[in-house]
Amino acid sequence: MTILAESSVKVVEDASYVSPPPGSVPTASLPLTCFDRVFLCFPFTWMRCLFFYEFKHPTSRFMQTILPNLKTSLSLTLQHFFPFAANLVYPPPPQVPYISYTQGDSVSFVVKVSTADFNHLVGDHARDNQELPALVPKRPSSNETNGCKQEPVMAIQVTVFPNVGFSIGVGFSHVVADGRSFGHFMKSWAFIHRCGGDLACLDNYLPCFNRDLINDHVELASLFTKGAERAFQSAISPSILFNNFRVTYKIKDSQVELLKDRVKTKCMEVNGSEPIRISTFAVTCAYMWVCLLKLQQSGTHQHLSSTDSDALSYFHFAAECRDHLKLPQAYFGNCIILRLASAKKSEVLGENGILVAATAIGREIMEFQKQPFKDAQESLLKIIEIFKMGEDLVRVGSSPKFGMYKTDFGWGRPRNIENPILPSFGTCSMFVIAENREEEEGGVEFALAFASHDLHIFNTIFHQGLESSK
Repeated sequence: MTILAESSVKVVEDASYVSPPPGSVPTASLPLTCFDRVFLCFPFTWMRCLFFYEFKHPTSRFMQTILPNLKTSLSLTLQHFFPFAANLVYPPPPQVPYISYTQGDSVSFVVKVSTADFNHLVGDHARDNQELPALVPKRPSSNETNGCKQEPVMAIQVTVFPNVGFSIGVGFSHVVADGRSFGHFMKSWAFIHRCGGDLACLDNYLPCFNRDLINDHVELASLFTKGAERAFQSAISPSILFNNFRVTYKIKDSQVELLKDRVKTKCMEVNGSEPIRISTFAVTCAYMWVCLLKLQQSGTHQHLSSTDSDALSYFHFAAECRDHLKLPQAYFGNCIILRLASAKKSEVLGENGILVAATAIGREIMEFQKQPFKDAQESLLKIIEIFKMGEDLVRVGSSPKFGMYKTDFGWGRPRNIENPILPSFGTCSMFVIAENREEEEGGVEFALAFASHDLHIFNTIFHQGLESSK
């Protein structure tokens, strides 16, 4: 297996800085909403995303023809998405952090070249989990001005694989934007590039920054002042693990339908009626919940698992609130609530496990749709407690609804999109979900990281489960 060492990635253009066009954005500040401030509690707020594209030409051609247009279109995009060129400012307490943009603020942009095997990196097979971090920018250093710490919000690294392709690695602060806002930015950048810099192509696709649309319905922001940040970081930090290998698993649209049919059949057998809700998200996440719990019950993990037959297993996901708050889909910032589904571990592992898991997730989604902010504080505090107590938790990140594979700069859809950092936390298992890049709609794909001894076990569990759905 090829390992992408730092030595295989060389800088070909030192960091430059891309700003919005001069005079296009006035000095501005944006307050953090309750949804933004929740992420001040988390130890991992620097998000990373990698987009791989094919480009079968020499590095010199990329530098001469592609790179200048990428920077120009990025500058034009930042004119409309100025918070990504801004700084996150931390004034002395009791003042709260905010986003500040002044003329000249910019995004760090570095270009590197790699001798690694591009086709290996974009594959679905097991790859070393340390291969991809070298392709994303390091978090920019903070600085202090007038007693206020300032952190850049975004950084970008382009890595060229000569005669094969290139990657665009983006790091950004989750305190400033959620996945939908980041996806909006990336697709806008790609759209402007594809349109040759014509900003008119974004006329109906501009971000909305109106913070007056947001009210703190459940006093989420107050958690920041109650020490949730310290509690969360102390609960998570001691248990952080980085497993050796990452793998991508796909569930095709036809397999999704089989899983839905399986849940419907089980529900009729057990309850005498069809399930109330059976979305693609609910059924595929339920399937992964069952598979990961079965992995935890394998010989290599038994020391981590509770033997209590009534012990609960939890499933943690983020639910978007834009529709519920009647916000435009282009609202920029965070607008998600953390939700927690639960079920008896013994039942998730039982004969009707996928029905139990899908029902628990579906019920939590329905509760969210009825009362989106009910128990929001309690859910966040419960998640902290779960980490602290080492209880079983499966967590999903991202969403297939973001449509990230539509990020087409003019070279076609990305060959692959990866989250280069996939940590795990003791008894917490994490996976990232996205739309299946091989299908226009319907299917999904998951990225997970495993220790080497777990690869074959999970592979068997995952594929045997899909076979039994036929």
